[in-house]
Amino acid sequence: MDEVEVVVAHSERATLRVGDVFLKVDADPGRLDGEFEAMASAPVPTPRVLWRKPSVLATAALPGTTLGRLGGPSTGSPEAWAAAGAVIRELHDAPLPPRPGQAGRSVLALAAELDDECELLVTSGVLPAGLVTRNRRVAEAALRPWTAAFTHGDLQIDHVFVDGDEVTGIIDWSEAGQGDALYDLATFTLGHEEHLDDVLAGYGAGIDLDVIHAWWSLRSLLTVRWLIEHGFDPFAPGCEVDVLRSRM
Repeated sequence: MDEVEVVVAHSERATLRVGDVFLKVDADPGRLDGEFEAMASAPVPTPRVLWRKPSVLATAALPGTTLGRLGGPSTGSPEAWAAAGAVIRELHDAPLPPRPGQAGRSVLALAAELDDECELLVTSGVLPAGLVTRNRRVAEAALRPWTAAFTHGDLQIDHVFVDGDEVTGIIDWSEAGQGDALYDLATFTLGHEEHLDDVLAGYGAGIDLDVIHAWWSLRSLLTVRWLIEHGFDPFAPGCEVDVLRSRM
């Protein structure tokens, strides 16, 4: 082993890969405790925990590859996306974990945060008013009562690994907990709308597509400034700003 790969890093946490071991370093030890508990109770494939310290969690690498990444092409087949949908459904149908997660914020809190963030996006000149106003209207559909499910809370496409058409595991459970199942589905398909039908083929019927679209807008509006401030580029092709433009 002759190098350490920085998978992701910002002021709150960092994930490093050293050979076949992932090291997750978190400024909040309680968040790592929650991640460990979520992986232990989730009824879906997760990385094997090798050891745990107060601020570091070491896990074994998963076999296979991710389905793709936000802003990049999908490398997975329709069958792999459907398999992911079935695994996500298995998670959402599991007994509830004890604590709320990122997908479990209250409607009132989300609405207040969204209003504040939309105002800042416009007044700071980050995004044009028309784009923000349109997506704020779309996002309204996500602000409704929901039944709590076991949610991952940060189910980005590059957190799901597959080998062929089989899901081999899901990583990064620091935001897991009770929450809105459609938040997970929207996060997973963000920027890859063309695979939403494949995911739902595995997940099952009865999904309100307007709420999925709403979460795409809401999540993107809430993360644009954070991404810029932490060295990421939401303006890159296929990323959050393009997701917002697609709602126009």
